[in-house]
Parts: sequence; C-alpha cells; structure tokens
Amino acid sequence: MSDTYEKTDGKPGKLFCFGLGYTGLALAKALIADGWQVAGTSRSAEGVSFLTEQGIEAVLFDRTRPLADAGSTLKGVTHLLSSVPPDEAGDPVLDCHASDLETLAQNLAWAGYLSTTVVYGNRDGGWVDENSARTPGVARGQRRVDAEDRWLALGQATSIPVHLFRLAGIYGPGRSAFDQIRAGRAKRVERPGQVFSRIHVEDIVTVLRASMRQPRAGAAYNVCDDNAAAPADVTAFACELMGVPVPPAVQYEDADLSDMAKTFWADNKRVRNNLLQQELGVTLEYPDYQSGLQAILACEQAD
Repeated sequence: MSDTYEKTDGKPGKLFCFGLGYTGLALAKALIADGWQVAGTSRSAEGVSFLTEQGIEAVLFDRTRPLADAGSTLKGVTHLLSSVPPDEAGDPVLDCHASDLETLAQNLAWAGYLSTTVVYGNRDGGWVDENSARTPGVARGQRRVDAEDRWLALGQATSIPVHLFRLAGIYGPGRSAFDQIRAGRAKRVERPGQVFSRIHVEDIVTVLRASMRQPRAGAAYNVCDDNAAAPADVTAFACELMGVPVPPAVQYEDADLSDMAKTFWADNKRVRNNLLQQELGVTLEYPDYQSGLQAILACEQAD
C-alpha cells in the first residue's frame, strides 16, 4: 500500500482513462509532460491510432467490445478516470468491468468519474451547489444520477477512492463558439432569463490534478466557471472578437433545435464552484467566458 500513498503526492503515476476524448486527452497530455504513463480507450480504430501517435497506450472499448484482457491492460494503473457517458442500459464501464476494477482496488490512489451538472435539473435560474438535491428533469440526467450512485457504491464496497466531477458545458481550443461561427452553424438563440454554466478544458485539467494530489473518497465537485451566462451573449462576444457580424437574435420557440439540444435548454440554473476553490485550492485560469474566449483566439492567432 505504500506505493499507493506515494502516488498522492504529485509523483508520476499511471493513469488509465476509459474514454480518451476531448477532456481525457487534455489531461493525458498534461500528465505525460510531467512524466506520467497514460493509457486508455477509444471507440474506434482511428481513435486508437491517433492516441498511439500521442504516446498513449490505447485500446478499443465500448459496451459491445469490452477489454479483451483487462488484467493485463490495467496492470500498474495507479489512477483511473472514466469519461464514458451512460447509455440507456447503464454505465458501460461498470457493466463490463466492475469486477476488474474491484481487483485493481488496492493499487488505486484515486479514481474519478466525469458526470455533469444535468443531475441538478432545472432551477429556473436559481443557484445549486454540491449539497443541492439531484432532481434531473430529463432522461439523460437520471442516467447520470444512476451512474454516479453506482460509482460511489463501488467505492464504498472496495478501497477505491471514487470522486465525482459534475462538469458544466465544456469549451476550449477546437471546441468553442469560434468553431461554430466559422462553420456557419452559430445561432444567437434567446430565451428570457435562460443561463448556462460552462468551463474551459484547461481548468478541468487543473481541478482533476488538484484532486489527484488531495484525494477525498466520495467527494463530488461542481466544475464550472464563475459566470453563468446566456448563450446568445457568448455568441455575440465571440463574433465581436473575430470582427464578424453578430447573427440576428432568434427566439427559442423559432430556433428549430434538435431534440437533444432541447434537453439542454430544459435546465436553467446557476452553479456554485466554491468547493473546488476552498477544498482543492484551485484558482480558475478562465473564471468567465470572456477570458476563456480571448485566450483561445490569441492562441489561434499566434499559430
């Protein structure tokens, strides 16, 4: 167990990430730069090839393709992260590999599950924090609640120190309002009083790494910036930074949104992030969308 405790002090360990997508890859790159080993999964052969080129041990995984040799694949892992969302049948990682994770338990210094703030449901613009009841109003929110409960139950039944991270809307380089504008897909949808919280991917990485250094089994953290804002304001600000015309406002009822998009608009709340600041000592690099978008554009222009 001594090796396990040593891995909480910032020394390089080995991370395995189920679902090395946008956020997982950002974390992986930061850890690799500090001497960590990183392995993880992708849903496609193309994804595996791309991750391998990034210096990451990658294997295929989804519900229909569990890890072929989980014992070998997870050997030496000290830190575990899952960013795989639940589907209608449940959490694919736990459905396929809960017993393998139990076997790994004594070697894990930290485990994280990336959830979302959808678990809180709609609050008509009111505030929520980590102590607020989880009252999801849409099916994908209930699936997240169920997945959170299963991960916490796994931690309670084993020695795995499970942590929950309820992420707001993720943005960053290659995934921001700028990309929507350039692709001609930007809409300035307005709905009186509607706000969303968001978080820059680099700040997510900072939070995850802070938690790795200070594990607290069973902890849940809201990961969002300090400025819940109307999406129309974000689009307008991005257009102004780019020097392009701001698209005309479209009322929500006339916006012709997809069914999935409508589930996001069903929730209207402001999310407090006090715990990550007070407990983990995190100071956000991008506490609002203005600073985040300015940094992204400056980086793009520098390239």
